[in-house]
This record gives sequence, structure tokens and C-alpha cells, in this order.
Amino acid sequence: MNPTRRTVLIAGAAAALLRAQPAGAAPEAKAAALQPYASYWYPDSLPSGTPGTGITWRSLKSWRAADDPDLAFNAASVPLAARFTPTPANGTARAGQARIQSLVSFGPTSSNPSQGAPTADYYAFGHWAYVDELVFWGGSSGEGLILAPNAPIVDAAHRHGVPVLGNIFLPPVAYGGQLRWTRDLVQKDAAGRYPLAAQLVAVAESYGFDGWFVNAETGGGDSTLGAAMLGFLRELKSLAAARGQRVTWYDSMTVNGSVSWQGALNSSNQPFFETADDMFVDFRWTASGLASSGTRADQLGRSRYELWVGVDVEANGSDKSVNWDAIVPSGRAHIASIGLYRPEWTRNHLPATRTPEDFHAADDRFWSGRSLDPSRPDATDTWRAPAVSVADRSTVTSLPFASVFNTGHGLRWYEQGAVTSETPWNHLGLQDRLPSRQWVVRTEGQRPAVGFDFADAWRGGSSVLVDGALDAPTVLEVYATRLPITADTVVEVTHRTDAGAVRIELAVATGEPSAYAYLPVDSGDTWQTSTVRLRGLTGTVHALGVRLTATDGPVTWRLGGIAVRDTVLSPAAPTAFRVTAASGGDLRLAWNPAPGDVRHYTLHRLLPDGTRRFLGGTCQQAYFLGGLQPEQGERAARFELRAVGELYTSSAPVSVTHPW
Repeated sequence: MNPTRRTVLIAGAAAALLRAQPAGAAPEAKAAALQPYASYWYPDSLPSGTPGTGITWRSLKSWRAADDPDLAFNAASVPLAARFTPTPANGTARAGQARIQSLVSFGPTSSNPSQGAPTADYYAFGHWAYVDELVFWGGSSGEGLILAPNAPIVDAAHRHGVPVLGNIFLPPVAYGGQLRWTRDLVQKDAAGRYPLAAQLVAVAESYGFDGWFVNAETGGGDSTLGAAMLGFLRELKSLAAARGQRVTWYDSMTVNGSVSWQGALNSSNQPFFETADDMFVDFRWTASGLASSGTRADQLGRSRYELWVGVDVEANGSDKSVNWDAIVPSGRAHIASIGLYRPEWTRNHLPATRTPEDFHAADDRFWSGRSLDPSRPDATDTWRAPAVSVADRSTVTSLPFASVFNTGHGLRWYEQGAVTSETPWNHLGLQDRLPSRQWVVRTEGQRPAVGFDFADAWRGGSSVLVDGALDAPTVLEVYATRLPITADTVVEVTHRTDAGAVRIELAVATGEPSAYAYLPVDSGDTWQTSTVRLRGLTGTVHALGVRLTATDGPVTWRLGGIAVRDTVLSPAAPTAFRVTAASGGDLRLAWNPAPGDVRHYTLHRLLPDGTRRFLGGTCQQAYFLGGLQPEQGERAARFELRAVGELYTSSAPVSVTHPW
């Protein structure tokens, strides 16, 4: 990799540490210890000297799940969902060819909160439909080299069918890398085994993520070290495969132990590729080198789409010039897959005054293209957005299904249209299964503006806003699905008209390509939930949307929720709700899980006047609350916990009090 990227990564982590700890972390050492963060380690030996403020140096070799005080906060709980591929939205997107791996730094290595933070300024990624593998990118010589992804990211990715890999980063010597850390990683025990390979697999299994991205860039090695790395990788892959985990190799170290980025699959890195599940090809690639790499993969009996071709978008994002025809030509079979390095550019390049809407607009531009509509790519757009080449996928396959279009961050928190917290927040684990095609609009008239909006919501932090003239009937395609229709199946649509007047119809397709039936929905200028029975329809719902016809335009209309169900069940309540640690206004809470299917848990504070204030939500069975203060005249704080089901029905509350 180019040194400039390393400089940005390491300097960015250091700057974040110097600025401040995340809100909610108290300044006292004892209190700060209660705030859980995503875990990070060195392989075995630690650096000399003393770690910087807020950094804890840990050895992976000595890690034990039973001794991990933050495991309950960091262990993901959502299983990896199965996906299907509908008919692509456009004629150039292809199924079964190029895939996308995304390397994302969600936060600093040593101060990435385990369960979100009180800010809406976050890379709340939502275009999961185009991604096949997410790498939790980061690491630095002064903090730690091995990163386990935090639970919210894994839970959101799994809900959309995307596996998540932890990162092993052995940095270049120029950026603090030490060859002893590489030797630590590949050390053998007395039995000739690689103990760190077993540790890595144990971490992934305990934390609930899907494997490891191995990036060995510390130079100075020899053929002996190269052989040891290959042996380590083989054992890691064998142990990982037995646990359903994956291993990706980065094109850096070669078989002779030196670091020499090839930009291709060739004899210098082929044994590593043959051992791993796939390989990230460094950015030094050429069109001819990729063509020969694909041919070599074919000759090895491997899929050429197991080669992720590196595209560095950290600096320029969708403004970057890329020879796309060398990777995903539009007129013939794709050459290889795409490896996107640092697509969180869509947030990071924006000014400090950025809003969630600004981020999602940039993210839509990046993933859907300049037209902002995957069904109508702009042929003059020099940025070949993923939606132009790669078929989208969906996980909406079973009842009940519901979404309130919660993106995983917001300026406040809403419950049934009412604000129950004015505090900005982010927590990707609370993200819904989001529409896979953001945003397909079919109309003979002017295309309205469509996107996530944060000024109002039915639940969570966001809704879908449609704003425009609507000078012709307009269909907004919302979800690709495979949902069975029974005699009792109904669709609930929660919506509100803010300006103009509009006739609303539920669009339901029972085949592909989408030939919709339109069923009337009540309209109004307040939040309302309309229940629509699928009378006359049989088989399987393949797509869901809404058709909007203005009767007095222009129109501003919100979609706050959609649900497909045949029965309504409320989850049972969790039990043994308790405070497990306290220091001033910082608390750790835990509980035993509710039986049955639970989407997530919500925490509220019951105030002296009888009102409830939303404090947070999580898919885990533990939660950290920071910086709490007593209300006037309050001797003890009372907290309520509820289990929330797939249809957003809640259990009865259980409560605990904490004396001040």
C-alpha cells in the first residue's frame, strides 16, 4: 500500500485520541474503565514504553473468553442471514460474477465504542445489498494490530447477509512495524502448532463474527519467515473453516518473506491465495495483470471472483478515475471482483457541519451512481457505481417482516411518532433491513427526490421522504422479497402526508420482473398505519412498493414503516435485570435474554413525573450508560427494559433502580 494511506490512518487515530474520549466516558480512571470499546491486541509481545492516554496494550496470546470483561458488550447476536438475488435492476448489473469487498475504518483503533455513541455523525452504511464481505479496517503500531469488529456492525451486516472479518495489520517499518510482531503471530508451540491461529478462531467464534483479513506488510523477512507465514495461514484456514469462518489474504508478503506488493495473482503470492478463501489484490494492478490473474485463478480451479481488485477511494471517493473495464467491463464477462478501500469517504470528505442527510446523499451517489436510481444508470457518469455492475441481494424471505427505515443513527429518537429522546445517537445494531435498491422510482413524469430523512420518524431516527411535483403516477420500489402469501397475510403501511394531497396505493408484485398489483391505502396528514389485505393475490410476494398519485401537488410524503405479517405476537420479557458495575453516573447493566425471537432490547429511564426517556437499545444482553445525573429530588434512578420483536411489539417492562 502507498505510505500516504498509512499516514492518514495512523495520524487520524492519534488525533482522535488527543481530541476527546467519546461522550459518556467519565474522566476518572475508574469510571472510564466501565466504558466498553471494540477489542484490539498485539499478537504476543507488547511495545516498549507506556501506552498513550486511553490505550490499553493487550496480548492476544493471553486472551481468554472467560476473562474478557467486555465480551457481553462486544459479542454479536444476529445470525448471518441467507440472501437471494432478484432480477437485476438494470441491464448491466450481473449476478454470479464480480462481488464487492469493503474495507472500512468505523473509528479509531483504541476508542471505538462497543455499542454506539451519542452522536449522529457516523458512517451508518446502508447499501449492504452490493457487498459480499466487510473488513473492520484499522490498527496501528501504537495501539494494537489485531482488531475484532464491534457488535453493532456485525449485527447490521448479518441482518443483510454480509459476513464481517476482523483485521490483522502488521504495519510497514516506516510506520512503526516491528518484525518481531510478525514472528509472534506465526510462532509455533512445542507440538508444532500455531497457537495464535487457534486464538484468532476462538475470538471470532466468541465475538460472533466471520473470520480474518490477514495483512502482513512489515518488511525485512526471509524465506524462513515466508514459510512460517504460509504454515500459519494454512492452520488458520483449517481451523476457521471448521467453525464456518473465512480468511482473506492481502497481497503484501510474498513466499520469500519479503513485502512486495504484486498487484496481481502470480507465483510470488499464489500459495497464499490457494490457502486462503480469497485475496485482496494491491492497487498496483494493470489491465493486463488482472487479465492474467483471472486466467491463473481459472487454471487453479478457483473462481476469478475470489480476487478482490483494490480500488482506493479514501481520498477521492466517487470522483476517483478508475479503469473499470479492466475489472468489470460492461460488454463482456467481469474479470475479477472489486475491493473498495475506505468507502467511508462518503462521510469523511464532508465538512464538519455535515448532517445525516448529507452523508446519505453522498453514499447514494457512491453506490447508486449519479442518477441516484439503480434502474436508470447514467451512461455519462465516469464513476461506475456498484449498482451499475453488481446485482443487488435481499434477505427478506420470511414472515413476519417489518422495517421502520431506521438507518442506525439519528438526531433524536422517536416512538410512534413522538420524540422520547432529544439526544443524537448512532448504533448500527438497531438498523433495519434497508431497501436494497436505493432508490428505484418508476414514473413517466418528473422524478421526485427520495431519501432517508431525519427531521421526523415513526420509530427510531429516520423515515423515507418523497418530495416532488408528482406530475404523473409514481412507483417507489421499496423491497425485493420472497414472502409467502397466506389467507391471513396483511401489509401494514405507516405514512404521513406533509404537503399537498396524494392518493396512496400499496404496490405488490407476485412475479419477476415486477408486475405490480395496486391496493388502496388510506391517506392523511398525521402519522397513520393502514392495514392492507392481499385479497386476490396468491403465491409469493416478490416486491413491495408504493404508488403515489398527486391530487394536489407538489407533494411531500413520508414512509415511516412497513410490515408484512399473518399473526401478531409480542415477545416475552427479559429477566434478572441488574446493575453489574457502577461509578458515579456510569453504569453497566445486564439481563438474561427473553425466550423466543427478539429483535433488540430498549432501555428507558422512568422520570419522577412519570414520563419515559429513551436511553438506548442493543441486540446484546448488556449495556453501558454513561454520565447519568439525578433528577431534582430523585433519590434513585429507575430504569425499564423491554424486549422488542420483529414487528416492533414490546414485552412488558422489567425494572431496576440505582440509588444516587
